[in-house]
This record gives sequence, C-alpha cells and structure tokens, in this order.
Amino acid sequence: MKPVAVVPTFFEFESDFVDSLRCIPMIVRYKLDTCGIKLKLPEWVKLTVVEKARLAEQPCYNSAEIAQYRQDLIDLVQRRCHHTVSELGEVNPTWAYLGEVPDEVQLKAQEWECTPLTLQQWLQLDVLQRFALVKLSRSGHEGANFPRAMREFLLLSD
Repeated sequence: MKPVAVVPTFFEFESDFVDSLRCIPMIVRYKLDTCGIKLKLPEWVKLTVVEKARLAEQPCYNSAEIAQYRQDLIDLVQRRCHHTVSELGEVNPTWAYLGEVPDEVQLKAQEWECTPLTLQQWLQLDVLQRFALVKLSRSGHEGANFPRAMREFLLLSD
C-alpha cells in the first residue's frame, strides 16, 4: 500500500511528552513504518531534540523521500548509538484499509467500554488518526491514550 502524505501533527493525547520529545510521537512512528525501520526508545532518547524535531517534520512519502528518511535514520542511529538500526519487517497497514474498522481497534474500544466505531466514523478520520488508533490498540503501547485519542478525534463524548 502506498504511503499517504500527512501533515506533521502532534496529537493532544501526546501533549505530556511532545515538548521534550521524550517519547516517539505518532507522526514519527508513521514514518518509521513507512521506511521500514524499528526505532527503539533507548535509541530515540540518544537523539538530540533538534534531530527528533527534524524527523517529525521531514517528508517521507514518495520513494525519494522515503529513501532519504531511511538513510538519515540509519546515519543518526549509527552516529548516536554506535550500532545498526533494526529492520521493521513486514508491516500490515490496517490503518490504510477503508473497507472496515480493524478488529484490533474495535477490541480496544470494547476493552475501554467505548462504543464501537462505525465504518463512517473510520472513513472520516485522516490517515494519521487511523494509524494512531491502530497503534494504540496494540500491546506494548500506552493503553490509557486510546480513550484520550478517541475523545480527541470526536469519537467519544465526555
């Protein structure tokens, strides 16, 4: 599936770490999936704030941009961490499928006692919002941010 250009955005649910960029924001996670690199938090924290901000802003959508983003990440990790980056492997971009709301998102909504998303709601989200909900639905991510994201994306009332 071809990557979709997204406006570099930091979500409100990321506000507790965006100023310092101590965690990897969704916009960077999206670009990591796009270029096929797994950046670990211990690697991220060794980057400067300027480098982190550049990774958030740097385009990563057409083949040349993806190749450049990937090479920049390889160089950054080598320079700051003194080892080779990890490859992400095969990515299943369920956030890009528009025929149904991914099961993992519906299961996470049920777990948080949120109303399941309708297909119409899913289609009204932009690609980065859909990406965020998918990522927040997976194990290993901060689960408390899922209902915060749902509220921010106007999918959940207070």
